[in-house]
Amino acid sequence: MSLNNHAFELLKAEVLRCCGEDFASQVQKEIALKRLEKLRSQAGPPLTLEELRGTVSDLFPNFSERVLKAAAAANRPSKFWGHLQAATIAITAVAGGVWFLNLPYPMIRFPVSRVAPIVLLPSFMSMDSNYRQAIALVEQSDQLVNQATSAADFELGATKVKKAQSHLDALPVWFLGYYPQAYCAWSQCTWRFTLDEFEQARKQIARMDAKLFQEKNAQTQLGQAEQSLGGTKQQYQESPNLAEKQTAIAQWQQAIDSLEQIPPETLAGRMAQTKLGAYERDFQQVVGFTAGNVRSGNLIQAAKAFATVAQAPSLNAPRSVAEWEKAQGNWQDAITRLEEIKDADPDFLQAQKLLAHYKDNLRTAKVRQTQEQTSVDVFEEAQQLQQQLVKNAKSKDLNQISGEMQAIESKLAKIDRGTTVYSQAQTLLAQVRKRLK
Repeated sequence: MSLNNHAFELLKAEVLRCCGEDFASQVQKEIALKRLEKLRSQAGPPLTLEELRGTVSDLFPNFSERVLKAAAAANRPSKFWGHLQAATIAITAVAGGVWFLNLPYPMIRFPVSRVAPIVLLPSFMSMDSNYRQAIALVEQSDQLVNQATSAADFELGATKVKKAQSHLDALPVWFLGYYPQAYCAWSQCTWRFTLDEFEQARKQIARMDAKLFQEKNAQTQLGQAEQSLGGTKQQYQESPNLAEKQTAIAQWQQAIDSLEQIPPETLAGRMAQTKLGAYERDFQQVVGFTAGNVRSGNLIQAAKAFATVAQAPSLNAPRSVAEWEKAQGNWQDAITRLEEIKDADPDFLQAQKLLAHYKDNLRTAKVRQTQEQTSVDVFEEAQQLQQQLVKNAKSKDLNQISGEMQAIESKLAKIDRGTTVYSQAQTLLAQVRKRLK
């Protein structure tokens, strides 16, 4: 036996009302509430009116009959939920039965179609809808794929092909040629598929799917070729020497060849053929410069060879006057080679940069030659004065000797650093200054 919460609250309120304030009444209240609480916590059939009355009448003989009836009514389960549960089970069973009878198996459907064709209405509606969608999508896919004018058409066509394939897959093969008269008399069925037409539609979808795959590969190849063409052209323009330019030209030719290999029946192939002429014209212009590249490249290499000789062992190392004259000749030869490169040559900019650098080195070499010649002359004069001083020292007084040594010191101090006589001059200068002290 059980008691639900609503009935418990009704009985509890009446128990509290019936109790007095004395000790005996409080004991009766506790006993009654414990009984009711126990009934509420246990499972079983609902308590009836007589059972509820027997639970409290021994403690409260004057317990309200109206409250007992209300609690008994509240404790009875609602018929609505029972009916709802039964209806749910019935609907589920009917739906399951309809689903089972609509399965795409002729051994199930054919007997049902003769006895109760209306039961097959859901599957007939699904087949009719799938047929309509398949036909429309196949036509749209054919228009988008086989008459595409851009890559966007192929992307949309691929989506349509997938949808058409899914609707064709939803049509069972046994359905082809089967004509549900009861349904079609009511809804005017649009399908007239035969097995051959069904296979033709599938083959058409398969061909479009294959074409989309081919077009996707061709578009990828076109994109890679165009990217390579742009990169190799930039690489050629930025190459600092002839060898790198020749490498860029070879890669450029490979990119053009890859354009020619794109299947011409694809949209990407037709686009490649349209662009190929412009790419080949650009390449021919570069190829036209090849002879000039070789000539200007050879001149630059020759100029660099003269420059290497001119600055060996080092541009700042001490050299004799003759060595500086030879270096000037080498710098001039390098400059002459670079001046032969015209402004129309591809290597003109590089040649001008080297030319400015080599001319500056030539000016430096001339200055260093002048410094070397002057320093050598001054050092020789200082040596002559020293020799004369040593030779005539006995016939001169200290003031004369000091004056001549100061003259020697003055000349030695004028010798430039970086000349061949600078080290000797510094040694001699140190000796002179030591004697002057």
